[in-house]
Amino acid sequence: MIDFIKGKIDELTPASAVIECAGGVGYALNISLNTFSAIQGKPEAKLYVYEAIREDAWVLFGFATKAERELFLLLLTVSGVGGNTARMILSSFSVSEMAAIITENNDRLLATVKGLGKKTAQKIILELKDKVAALGIEPQSVGGDAPTASPINKEVHDEAVEALKMLGFPPAPTSKVVKAILAEEPEAPVERVIKLALKAL
Repeated sequence: MIDFIKGKIDELTPASAVIECAGGVGYALNISLNTFSAIQGKPEAKLYVYEAIREDAWVLFGFATKAERELFLLLLTVSGVGGNTARMILSSFSVSEMAAIITENNDRLLATVKGLGKKTAQKIILELKDKVAALGIEPQSVGGDAPTASPINKEVHDEAVEALKMLGFPPAPTSKVVKAILAEEPEAPVERVIKLALKAL
């Protein structure tokens, strides 16, 4: 079992990372938007790994912190929540925000994640409340993140649309939503644009 992968960041998008390790081997990992934000701009990264081994594929998920991986694994224990849905949840909310959502029984906010629905959101909160409390994560109420960078709007637009395409959203309506977000917040960095788009799509 792979516990973590550490090495040079060879490729990085808001949805995936390729980490080059010793011997010139590059590992492709699916990542959340929170992990992207944590390692963006760094030459190297250490990502904690979850291996999803299926008959037709061997998929690696990477996490910037052990807490994010632990929460991802807890989400997978809930019936109806797979790897991509868990990653979508952790792209929409930070680990601390998820702890607050579960602690405060905020199923309405959790149900805004694409493809989740209110029943699954309620099930996640019901089944994980005690388990999340046991992780000792400090809850943090959901609020807007302040922009931290001012990339060129077209670059932000293209990168956000591409990342959302990789998460399964069709490009045309996605582009429209991203443009609307950038019209309201022209200085928003790509991770904030994607977070807002995930809530709007």
